[in-house]
Amino acid sequence: MVERVDDIMERASEALASASYIACESLCVKALARARAAGDFDTMARVCLPLQESRRQLRHAAVDSGLCFVQTSLPRKGSDLTPGMYLAQPPMIGIEARRLREKAHAAGVPVLVVCREPMTQAGLWPIVAVGEGGLMDTVSYRVRIRPPEGVVPAETGITKDVMASPPDAAWMLAASEALGDAAIASVDPAAPAAWRADDLLFALGAIPDHEKLHQRLADACREAAAEPPIAPRSRRPRHDDPTGF
Repeated sequence: MVERVDDIMERASEALASASYIACESLCVKALARARAAGDFDTMARVCLPLQESRRQLRHAAVDSGLCFVQTSLPRKGSDLTPGMYLAQPPMIGIEARRLREKAHAAGVPVLVVCREPMTQAGLWPIVAVGEGGLMDTVSYRVRIRPPEGVVPAETGITKDVMASPPDAAWMLAASEALGDAAIASVDPAAPAAWRADDLLFALGAIPDHEKLHQRLADACREAAAEPPIAPRSRRPRHDDPTGF
């Protein structure tokens, strides 16, 4: 028997109350997908708040660790992850950064993952996040921001720069915030609410630590619930190459 969304959310509420934040997040994500498949935008809007809260607590745990690791490859199979912040940089790519977060989530480890690409000629770092899908249907989100203090350009090396020490928490949080803001800005405000909800839901899957994405998704879902039903949009995702820089 397929579990009802209300039953899933009852378990999510219990998990949140007991500070089992990863369990709550997993249940909310499951409920969100079920509700969208049923076209139940009211329920989707209600799921956003506990999902946002569980992710906020996990993000706080990662940041409060005070640890930031520079990651250039996925951890070896069987290796343990430490709670903290992870800057994924070349040769690591966006899809691998997503897998890093998924690996940590499966292990019950709170992490904040930010993925950067090589420094541009303008001295900026492209920050990237990758949504669900295979290589042919993956959507990537990018924004270019200033690197942390102490990073200097270099003519050689895959990153095109030299970094003396890992970024601090303020920079990691700002990078994640900028990426989520860019994803929100990419959504067409004139589109039907259901389409905007789908775009925001996809973005949230790629950038799960962005608070305003949860809020904008809830807003769009409430609007969609008040509008006449509309057919899903037939479109090809934006093709930013997830295997390249």
